Amino acid sequence: MQIESNKTEEGLYLKLSGRLETSTAPKLQEVVDREIVKVNELQLDMEDIEYVSSAGLRVLLAASKKMKKKDGHMIVSNVNDDVMEVFEITGFNEILDIR
Repeated sequence: MQIESNKTEEGLYLKLSGRLETSTAPKLQEVVDREIVKVNELQLDMEDIEYVSSAGLRVLLAASKKMKKKDGHMIVSNVNDDVMEVFEITGFNEILDIR
C-alpha cells in the first residue's frame, strides 16, 4: 500500500492506494497516530484501494474514534464498489462518514 500525505493547519489528507490488509494496516496506523495530533480533520481518499481486510477496518475504526475523541472529524472519500460492499456488510457505512 502507498500513502501520499498532505498536511495543512486544518487537516490531514491521505491518498491511499493498493491493499489495506494485515501487512499494510500497521503502516497506515503509524502515519495516522503520528500525524493527527494537531489536526481537526482527517480525510482518507480510498479511490485506489483495491481491498480492505479486517485489519484495515480496525485501523479505520481506531482513526475515527481518535478523531472523535479530540472533537475532530474523519472523512472517507472516493470508495469503490468492492470496498463499499465490505463497508456495507460490516456496517462500517453506518459508522464512517463516507463521501
